[in-house]
Amino acid sequence: MSRQEILLLIEQKRSELIKMVAKNGLNSALTIQLSQELDSLLNQYNEYIYKDKKRLPLY
Repeated sequence: MSRQEILLLIEQKRSELIKMVAKNGLNSALTIQLSQELDSLLNQYNEYIYKDKKRLPLY
């Protein structure tokens, strides 16, 4: 999955999460599940960033 694809999925999941919180509250099992899915996507994105920084030459 590309970095851009992950960013798109993050935005979609964030939107879903906001709607879920408005509908079911913060303590709903569905809200918690969506939050964990968003966390996973954010972790994937952070891995991409970390790997990109490791490839850059140090001056």
